This record gives sequence, structure tokens and C-alpha cells, in this order.
Amino acid sequence: MARSLEGLVLAPVADQAPGQVGTGTRFAYHEERGRVWAEYAGGDVVRGHLVGTREGDRLDFRYVQLRRDGTTASGHCVSTVVELPDGRVRLEEAWEWESRRGRGTSVVEQLPY
Repeated sequence: MARSLEGLVLAPVADQAPGQVGTGTRFAYHEERGRVWAEYAGGDVVRGHLVGTREGDRLDFRYVQLRRDGTTASGHCVSTVVELPDGRVRLEEAWEWESRRGRGTSVVEQLPY
């Protein structure tokens, strides 16, 4: 199992569609006894929160966010935690909106030390 996410800051490696997270978004992760949560902001996202569980290297969480245009959105994501050769953490994500139509994949990585 890859190391704990507690205290890690991660960022997307590529931009998503407008109104979603992008390379300017920062996720501050926390983890405790199989529970994970994070606060995030940046780019088109003013404030976002995610909360879920971790079993081995699999995260299962729901997220909600407030965008710059004043709209909100929510969804579900399943991620695989991968430890990179340089010791940083990557999350390989499959997500789906619950507040509207749409799904996709994304990758977020721990920022370099």
C-alpha cells in the first residue's frame, strides 16, 4: 500500500473543462484510519470539499464545489493511489458528476518537495 495521504498537497497534471478543477487547483489531503478528506480551491473552483474512505490503494469519495460563477456541483470519484519512483504520490481518478451529466478520468500528483 502506498503511503498515507495525510498532509499532502496534490494538483491536477492537466486542465479539465471550464468550471472544473485544473492545474491551478490545489488539494490539501487528510487521512485517518481509513477515512480521507480534502479541501481544495484554485482555478475555476472557489472552494471544494471531498470526503470518503480508503481501502488499500483505493479511494472512494464524494465531492462538492463552489465555482467562480456562483454555481455548485457535486459528484463521485474512485481513485487508485500510486507511489511514483521519486516517492511522490499520484491519484489516478475515475469521476462522475451527480449534479449534472458527465464523467471522465483525471490524474493528480503530489507537488514536488
